[in-house]
Amino acid sequence: MHRRSFLYRVAWLGAFASPWTIGATEVYPARSIRLVVPVGPGGGTDTMARLIGDELRAKWGHPVIVENRAGGAGGLVGAEYVARSEPDGYTLLIAGPGPLVTDKLLYPKLGFEPSEFVPISLISANPNVLLARAGSPFRSVSELIAFAKANPGKLNYASGGAGTTGHLAMEQLKVQAGIDIQHVPYKGAAAATTGLLGSQVDVMFGEITTVMSHIKAGTLRALAVGTETRAPSLPEVPTMAETLPGFVTTVWFALVAPPKTPPEIANKLSAAMVDILKQANVVAKLKSMNVQPVGSTAGEMSKFVQQEAERWGKIIRTAKIAIE
Repeated sequence: MHRRSFLYRVAWLGAFASPWTIGATEVYPARSIRLVVPVGPGGGTDTMARLIGDELRAKWGHPVIVENRAGGAGGLVGAEYVARSEPDGYTLLIAGPGPLVTDKLLYPKLGFEPSEFVPISLISANPNVLLARAGSPFRSVSELIAFAKANPGKLNYASGGAGTTGHLAMEQLKVQAGIDIQHVPYKGAAAATTGLLGSQVDVMFGEITTVMSHIKAGTLRALAVGTETRAPSLPEVPTMAETLPGFVTTVWFALVAPPKTPPEIANKLSAAMVDILKQANVVAKLKSMNVQPVGSTAGEMSKFVQQEAERWGKIIRTAKIAIE
């Protein structure tokens, strides 16, 4: 065969073959994405994940499936599943401080390394709220601290379980204020709140989205919020830092990808999240849930997580907290 004729045939066949080989160089995303949530369906985290999923689907035109993988302490089951998934951008994790920071500091051994997750974006950051019963004698952080110092060991506090942010926040208060309050762990935040409402315990830290209805109903009293500035939904309630400078305790959620996810995929996801979390309809929906949207670059998220690890590490070591 003549060389020119042969080359022409190869080029002609290649033009028709290229659509069938597109999988090797596909532009992300080219198919459905799974958002893994390490808690059961129906809660605030699940609702937030489904909102994010809807917006990603609308933006990219591919299905986004929210997959609940609850089980284990601190969201470890879902986190380990994503850590072992293919680093192709099609399996992602929405998680809070536990799987991404504090579990590593609390448990002797994990089935994954949190620092190896590829950061995408910080989604939200909500305050933990220091709470007392409506009939409690405590109306401020200062009054609580004064009583605890005068009566060491006589007060107790609820948490949703060892290692939760409610537990760690109160241990932070104990360390920073130099007081002794006994821990009463419950099986979940709802049970802890019920314990406080039923006068089984004296105080607790609760995440704003789960306790706001009780605050608005007047059955629980908000003494302070854990964000650096006052919460927009509770503007009359002071921050913890107004009494104890530097005191911060928030419940935040972030989007991460499996270890070794390529930067070009992570950057595309990060840009999409920043855009989504600025949209008026998304902001309005999250704020109606008492969720404060953030939306950060991967670099900003990485810096934030490092700061959280350093802060909680100091508290956990000082308070000598460990979970077997």
